[in-house]
Amino acid sequence: MPFDFPGCIFDLDGTLLDSLWVWDEVDTVFLTRRGLPVTPDYGQAIAHLGFADAARYTIGRFGLSETPEQLMDEWYSLARAAYRDRVQLKPYASAFLQKLYTQGVHISAATSSEPDLILPCLERLEIRALFENITTIHEVSGDKSSPDIYLLAAARMGVAPSRCAVFEDILRGVQSAKSAGFYTVAVQEAASALDQDAIRQTADRYILSFSELL
Repeated sequence: MPFDFPGCIFDLDGTLLDSLWVWDEVDTVFLTRRGLPVTPDYGQAIAHLGFADAARYTIGRFGLSETPEQLMDEWYSLARAAYRDRVQLKPYASAFLQKLYTQGVHISAATSSEPDLILPCLERLEIRALFENITTIHEVSGDKSSPDIYLLAAARMGVAPSRCAVFEDILRGVQSAKSAGFYTVAVQEAASALDQDAIRQTADRYILSFSELL
């Protein structure tokens, strides 16, 4: 991959961070505390729901007496602890970020996660200072099916999309970034296994590990 790109934009969960296990763990702990079965169909049912809708679905499915706010508070508490204390970087991610930083490349993040989850994690992993900005999905309209989050991150760096590489692990992220003129690098992630063929065909570059870029 030619690194004459003055800007790089990274998704966090599943791309830089090995963190997608967190929400499976949250579901397991939450249900086990209540003596409820942990079944794959529950995770599938809430996977594409927002937090509030997932809470309402959970209450209705299991007949819980708690409010959606109480469920969301418990879920966030469990997730915050995992991000703060246990989430790790994917192999060689830190070395690659450091390489870019020493080369003077502008580095940004484009994430769907809440800042209060990811910022303590990035601080613990000692990479927070490498990012010029951390742009979240809440700052734009829509989700990563739209390139708006990547365009905002690029604008904040003052770098044109054609001069930026976007690193993503999900198909819709790769597709939308490429549609806006970004160079796209897809990072292998087990959670995206069903989309791997489409991701490989869409992305400009597909990597199994950041070691390939060192």
